Parts: sequence; structure tokens; C-alpha cells
Amino acid sequence: MRRLRLLTAGESHGPAVSGILEGLPAGLRVSTAEVDRDLIRRQHGYGSGRRMQIERDRVTWTAGIRYGRTLGSPLAFTIANRDFENWAEKMAVEEVRGERRPKKITLARPGHADLAGAIKYDTDDIRNVLERASARSTAPRVLAGAVARQLLAAAGVTIWSFVDQVGPVRAFPDVEDPLTCIPEGWWKRDRVEPTPLRSPDGDAEVRMRAEIDAVAEAGDSIGGSFVVVAEGVPVGLGSTAEWDTRVDGAVAAATMAIPAVKGVEIGLGFGVVGRRGSEVHDQVDPDAAGWRRRTNRAGGIEGGMTNGAPVVVRAAVKPVATLRKPLQAVDLATGEPGRAHIERSDITILPRAAVVGEAMVALVLADALLYSFGGDTMGDLVAAVRRRRRRSTGASGQAPDGPVEAGEPR
Repeated sequence: MRRLRLLTAGESHGPAVSGILEGLPAGLRVSTAEVDRDLIRRQHGYGSGRRMQIERDRVTWTAGIRYGRTLGSPLAFTIANRDFENWAEKMAVEEVRGERRPKKITLARPGHADLAGAIKYDTDDIRNVLERASARSTAPRVLAGAVARQLLAAAGVTIWSFVDQVGPVRAFPDVEDPLTCIPEGWWKRDRVEPTPLRSPDGDAEVRMRAEIDAVAEAGDSIGGSFVVVAEGVPVGLGSTAEWDTRVDGAVAAATMAIPAVKGVEIGLGFGVVGRRGSEVHDQVDPDAAGWRRRTNRAGGIEGGMTNGAPVVVRAAVKPVATLRKPLQAVDLATGEPGRAHIERSDITILPRAAVVGEAMVALVLADALLYSFGGDTMGDLVAAVRRRRRRSTGASGQAPDGPVEAGEPR
């Protein structure tokens, strides 16, 4: 990212996770309640483990905000780990000696950062690796993404997500564009009162839950996919100027950086492989206002730039690496075979991973928005966005009057 910079710190079972978000303009009204809501959304979902029953994530602001508005200086925050009281000795800052010293973890889990991290950092205790590699590190990302979401809302952008697939069960399996099947207003209801798996296809969700139950009974884990949608995005975020200025590259990288994500698609993604150009490219509808497309197979991005259509990102999530019936492993200390370490974990992370996906897409789009339109204050930014929207309405469109409002797409 070129205008925003996010640094995070903290271990899964340490006292807290924290972060600093630099580059926000002055005057952004930040709703702490909305930030806390996204933190809560990240904690819940069908298939989650016991850790989510312990934590009650809430933000504590430590710098960069006064009377509910950003100052233009770095925004600093922290989220307490309630579970730390149960781990105080295992995660002690000062060295623990003798019989009180916790046993080292030496049996690496296949599919986790355990083995590669132990070799990289030359440690004989895998806990030194897994604490930071834990998905707990996504909590400060979701917090920063919640702030970015509020910045984007001031420019008329709305971001939401849904679970698209669990194992073999997919929502709206026979439809090219699932957004056309999602009930009106679903994303608003999802933010307030989500279903257990956050899927807009009710019939598919029933089958998804049954699949998770079967996997849990077998002591296994399961993956799937989620979709993030950004609507109301101005035309022209990103650039063709250089490879690292393309917004699709930034979105893909940020989404891929979510723990357990192994693949990212924008629009049709790998679905373009078996099609001809006439079946892929989105034609402009001459009868619609502005430069609206008849389809959105490009997922709202062409040539590395947003084109005004919804940005649609799909991420493939692998099954969780910790299994209740663990896989075979080799002991780091002895070289002897054994069963992989068991760390408290989930059956699936999909409903929560989708919320993390929202945050990462929000951070990238907020950064691109600030890079394109600049401004030290929110007033400067919103005025610049309004001018771009007037230019992008096209001959048949009408220039918007008044302030840019947060989008309410469906």
C-alpha cells in the first residue's frame, strides 16, 4: 500500500494484539461501535472452536483520534486477549526455569507454519512460531479494515461478504453471477443478525452445516471459499503505469495474505480459461445510465483499474491445519515419528475468514482511493471523489448533486 501503512504486533496467547494505521486524513468520523461490531463478526460462525467463546474483542484507542474524529496522525489501538490469564506462564516475558518451564512443542503440524518457521528462526520450540502465525493476528487487521470501511463509506463505497462454498457444497452452483441471486438487503441483515455460516443460499447452508458436522465427527477439518463484494467504487482506482500500481494485484496480494487462503479470483477468475473472448468481456449497456456494463465477469477491474462495476473477489480457503485426529509428524528434537501437535482450533474458519477478507479489500481500496484523490482532510477527499463521479457518469448520466453518501446497493 502506498498511502496507508498498517503495522501489527502481538501473539495469539499474549496480553494483547495491537496496531498502528498511518496515512488516514484528518476529520474521518470513526464509529467505535462499528469497529467493535466487525471485531465481533470476526469471532463467530459455525465450526468455530472454544477460543471464540472466551474472547470478547473490543478496541482501545491509544492515539490518533479525538472526539470521534481522526487527527491525521497515526491511529494506534490495542485489543486485549482475555485468554492470556490462562497462558501467563507459558507466554511469560521473563525466562521460566526448572519444573515450571512449559514443555517444548516439537511435533510440527503438516500444513501449518510450524516446521518452516522452526527452521527459519532456528528454534527448538514450535510455540515461538505458532503464536504469531495464528489467525489471532487477523484481529488487528479487521480493526484497521473497519476504519478503512468507514473512510470508503464516506466516498459512497459499501463492502460486504458471504460464504460461497464449504467442501463440495456451493451456494447458487448453477449461476454465473451469484450476486444476481442474493436477496435484496441480505448484506444489511448479515451485519446485524448473520446466519451461522453467512451464506445467502439458505438451502445450501443447511447442507454446508451437515458437511461440517460430519467432518467434526471424523476429527477432521474442512475448507471452502468466500466472496467479498465492494459496490459504489469510483472508476479509476489503481493504474496501468507499473505492475505494482495495479489494484487487482494489490487486492489479490492482500487477500492471499490471510492465513489459510490458497487461491484468489477476481470476477470469473479461473472461469475464463475455457471461454472465448465473446463469452468473457463485459459490454457497456447503451440504454443504462453512465458506463454500466451488461455483465461483470471482470469483477469490476479492467487493466489494473476499477471500472465502476462491483469489485468481486473470491478466495479459496484450505482446511485448518490442526486436526483432532492429528496427522503423522517427525519430532524436531529426536527425529522419531509421532503425531502432530494439537492446538485448540476450529473445524472451519470460513464465516470468520470472510470478515477478514472484507477488511483486507477495504484496506487496499481505501489506500487506492487516497492515492488517487489525495487530500489532508476528509473534506478534500470527498470533494475530489465527487468530481470524478461527475466525469464518469457518461453522456447519458446525471452529475450527482450534494455530498457523496455511503452506497446502499441492495
